[in-house]
Amino acid sequence: MAKSLFITEKPSVAKEFAKILNVNGNFGAGYVENADNVVTWCVGHLVSMSYPEAYDETLKKWSLATLPFLPQDYKYEVIPSVEKQFNIVKSQLLRDDVDTIYVCTDSGREGEYIYRLVDNMLNIQNKNKKRVWIDSQTEEEIQRGIREAKDLSEYDSLSDSAYLRAKEDYLIGINFSRILTLLYSRAVGIFSGAERVVIAVGRVMTCVLGMIVDREREIRNFKKKEFFKIEGQFGENGELHGEWKVTEESKYFNSPKLYNENGFNKEEDAKNFIEELKDCKTAKIVELQRKKQKENPPLLFNLAELQNEASKRFKISPDETLEIVQSLYEKKMVTYPRTDARVLSTAIAKEIKKNIDKLTRLRNNEAVRGIAQKIINEKYNLNLIKTKYVDDSKITDHYAIIPTGEENNNLKGLEAQMYEVIARRFLAVFYPPAVFDKLSIVTKVESESFFSSAKVCSEMGYLEVLKPEKSKEEGNSLQNLNIKKNDELMINNYEIKRGETTPPNRYTSGSIILAMENAGKLIEDEELREQIKGSGIGTSATRAEIIKKLERIEYINCNKKTQVLTPNVKGELIYEVVKDSIPDMLNPDLTASWEKGLSMVANNEIKAEDFMVKLESYIKQKVKKGIDKRSEINPPRMFMNVPITK
Repeated sequence: MAKSLFITEKPSVAKEFAKILNVNGNFGAGYVENADNVVTWCVGHLVSMSYPEAYDETLKKWSLATLPFLPQDYKYEVIPSVEKQFNIVKSQLLRDDVDTIYVCTDSGREGEYIYRLVDNMLNIQNKNKKRVWIDSQTEEEIQRGIREAKDLSEYDSLSDSAYLRAKEDYLIGINFSRILTLLYSRAVGIFSGAERVVIAVGRVMTCVLGMIVDREREIRNFKKKEFFKIEGQFGENGELHGEWKVTEESKYFNSPKLYNENGFNKEEDAKNFIEELKDCKTAKIVELQRKKQKENPPLLFNLAELQNEASKRFKISPDETLEIVQSLYEKKMVTYPRTDARVLSTAIAKEIKKNIDKLTRLRNNEAVRGIAQKIINEKYNLNLIKTKYVDDSKITDHYAIIPTGEENNNLKGLEAQMYEVIARRFLAVFYPPAVFDKLSIVTKVESESFFSSAKVCSEMGYLEVLKPEKSKEEGNSLQNLNIKKNDELMINNYEIKRGETTPPNRYTSGSIILAMENAGKLIEDEELREQIKGSGIGTSATRAEIIKKLERIEYINCNKKTQVLTPNVKGELIYEVVKDSIPDMLNPDLTASWEKGLSMVANNEIKAEDFMVKLESYIKQKVKKGIDKRSEINPPRMFMNVPITK
């Protein structure tokens, strides 16, 4: 009787599939089976690309004469440390009694690649191959994934993209690391105090190093500048405070004396401004607006947003965040974590009440249970279909990270805290908006305008869930002023407020992830970030590892207490080497364009062959340019901006 083989990415996932398929046995054997089904697993990657010496033994020695290295047919090999499991998987895939293979590796580009490497190495023919694509590891979702499994061939373009990503990283890493090491190693060694240094270059890694070094140099070269603002205090007791800003009616409109629209370059000019108004005894309210302002809950978490939140809240690295949320996923408590989407699909939105109902029955999280129960009790709107939280066009592989509603009794420490952060963000979208009373006042003295504003929360709405520590304010002194438009108030006083410019903040391990997601732009405003989101640097699955690798090879340092990132001297030396030789490797837009190209291959918008031609041409051009400029290398000039301690 023919059997079906289910192959997962990890043994823990295999156990979930085996349980659902009623397959019992000794997992120590590397597979389990019953009369109908066999379940086996990879342990991450089982196969990798071969080093150049596998093509030709002479390539083991690094030489300019053998560059660029661009093989016609790529070689792959079994990773020695997992050869035993590879052979087990191989024996199961090649069984005569197995006629259908269900590919159950992680639902994404890298998961696809893990299986395809094995399949291609074994050249598996004449078997029916199905792809199981799931968003969580709940029993219901796994059953759906198996039931709705599509032919593996429907994911061929994703596979092409995965192979191209690997080839791109491989070719850039080998060719650029070798040429830069051969040309610059000795110089970097002299300036870093080492004999010789291997210069590691990566498509994404080098670009991120550049972002961190550029930010550090902005801070290092920053020169503080003072400016002087003016505050007017109006009313008998000076109860109305207003900040002066230049308008077209102002005598200082377009004046070179201004630092910006509300400040002077020199304190003397600010004093003169006050002196010019000293004869005016009253000011007039020319504008007064009171309005209600609604604020909707933020979008749901994708991995980048969650990593940034965890970095700020828990002071942990993106890699640690991914490890924790991956554990929650494997415990069936949240959906697939390696996602770029911050919205839900229409299909899942139609079934979302099931998740909330399950959360109302949680035994081990009273806070989340109470929030979910209030949604049901208050009959909050559960229909998200026509809201910003549901958008099929913004989903590629997976929707946002949300709780499944499944229970687990073993959550402790950060794992429990991370789960609650995810659950609260999810439940908040069902709550009403927060409502603020906003007051804006413009007070005029002759032709000069002073601006006052206040914003008071009158209805907490979703803030009860995301910011429970924020109490609803009943009002403040400005809101309670008994004034109206056209009122005249006495001028009580003017005060000069000294300000100074501040340098940009250093990246943290969380903010760098957001900057990578937005092609090198750190956009603080959440709504704006979502609006302009395009192709980023790296992917949600790889960004944390990039930061970790830069730290491991001592190009950057991450402060464990603050998660602030700074470049090491070696990192700055490598930055200068790249800037001197292949400067566009430091360009986030270029790096993001390569990632965009991979996405286009996955979406069948361009051919894999065309991408490969462009990649090889780029590498040939850069290697030739590097070799041609050997005589121009000038380490003292090149490293003059590096803070080297003698």
